[in-house]
Amino acid sequence: MESAKPSPGSPDPNEGFLRLWMRHEQELRAFVHACIPQAAEVDEVMQEVSVVAWRKFPTLMDPEQFPRWACLIARYEILMARRRHARGRLVLDETLVEKLAEEGAEEMSVRHRQLDALDSCIGKLPRERREVALIAYAPQASMKQLAAQMGRTEGSLYQLLARIRQELLRCVERTLAQEAHAP
Repeated sequence: MESAKPSPGSPDPNEGFLRLWMRHEQELRAFVHACIPQAAEVDEVMQEVSVVAWRKFPTLMDPEQFPRWACLIARYEILMARRRHARGRLVLDETLVEKLAEEGAEEMSVRHRQLDALDSCIGKLPRERREVALIAYAPQASMKQLAAQMGRTEGSLYQLLARIRQELLRCVERTLAQEAHAP
């Protein structure tokens, strides 16, 4: 995990918080979104979570616990948002929100291991397959344009991507199994 300590010569004592926040923000946002369906509310809760976490960051003893700690803050802010918007039709039961929050916090470390394994496996792909996968799944990618650039039909491109996904899945599963059996 990235260090939460400021880099040498860095005058900003908040750098540790910013590094950890940026590393975990997407999964924290996914966690909040699982509990709150409206995107505008998710943004509102995430803003509150970031402010509270920034203020309380000096109390965090172990930076390795940042994801779990931030999830606890998010859980509290989700409950607060739920109370503010209790009249809405899509408000989840408080018990369900708490259960989702607990499960989400536990799954964050699992998701990190999976993403790290996927990054490693993508790096192991032959260069051409890696480039095809990265281009195909980039935002705004067009399969039609990519197929034309490669001189392939769209169907054959989809078949190639399916084979690459299967290869990556097997690699990730092997990597995670090896980690589970490592001392």
